[in-house]
Amino acid sequence: MSAFGGGFFAAATQRPEAKDIEIPQPPSDSVSAISWSPKANLIAAAAWDNQTRVWEVQPNGTAIPRAAIQHEAPALCVHWSPDGTKVVSGGCDNQARMLDITTGQQATVGAHDGPIKALRFVETMGQTVLVTGSWDKTLKFWDLRQQQPIHTYNLGERCYAMDSAMNLLVVGTAERKIHIFNLQNPATPYKVMDSPLKFQISVITCFPNADGFCIGSIEGRCQIQFLDEKRAGSSFSFKCHRVDKDVYAVNAISFHPIYGTFATAGSDGTYHFWDKDSKQRLKGFSSVGMPITAAGFNGDGSIYAYALGYDWGKGHMEHKPGNKVAIMLHSCRPEDIKPKPPVMKKR
Repeated sequence: MSAFGGGFFAAATQRPEAKDIEIPQPPSDSVSAISWSPKANLIAAAAWDNQTRVWEVQPNGTAIPRAAIQHEAPALCVHWSPDGTKVVSGGCDNQARMLDITTGQQATVGAHDGPIKALRFVETMGQTVLVTGSWDKTLKFWDLRQQQPIHTYNLGERCYAMDSAMNLLVVGTAERKIHIFNLQNPATPYKVMDSPLKFQISVITCFPNADGFCIGSIEGRCQIQFLDEKRAGSSFSFKCHRVDKDVYAVNAISFHPIYGTFATAGSDGTYHFWDKDSKQRLKGFSSVGMPITAAGFNGDGSIYAYALGYDWGKGHMEHKPGNKVAIMLHSCRPEDIKPKPPVMKKR
């Protein structure tokens, strides 16, 4: 266990210097996923009120509602195409639905026999393909020009988390299994492993350079996992999102697109910026008073968006209609997120 996240980082925790901006007309129920367009300041949020909404964020930080995708059940995931012209969301209606942001046209582009928990656009075999992971225990690859998947892989368990970077695709399932794919040969994973963390996988995010990935669990812990066998010994885990003896889920892990540092957000209502290479927390923020259910950086890393709402951690009995739901925009200062030299240990 690394000391990364240990007590000596406590001094880094403080309230934001500037007031974060709230996006207007938020969902009426909890946000399950956030995704930024890679080409513009368009943010999409999938929510439990059966909709995935899109806003355009202006230079002054205000946001304007632009479009919405309607599902027949809660929306669980959302992702943009590489060219930024299309956004796809998946949900508990077992459907993947696509919005063309330039024309406003919508279409169903994928289907499963269970809720779609995660999806990603990837580049494989010379084409852009949509990958969907479901609680029906399958992973499907879709050419959007065809009605049937071009490939289906049996995960053996329910898909809980998924991410991709370059030729790397990583899928986390129930029973703590992780399937690692090389997208140059996506038919089968080149490695299947147990999560190094002892509790359920809540989120997986690939390193931007695709030489590893980060795992978050429901037990307030993250794993930095390198792929190269020569660096495997450098993999490590650290505690986070804990308050005294109370332990909270890690709900979001997001890498900064410029600096390669990353942010975590959790059910304790806090988010933190980290540097995995120097093994230190760069900056922490005090609790916003309720769980952060989803988060992510925009394309140039100048904005960190995070969603507040009930995270279902205590089941449906604790879900109360009318609970506050909000999506906040935090302006990132370079000095807060830039990598820093390793902290020298005192002798």
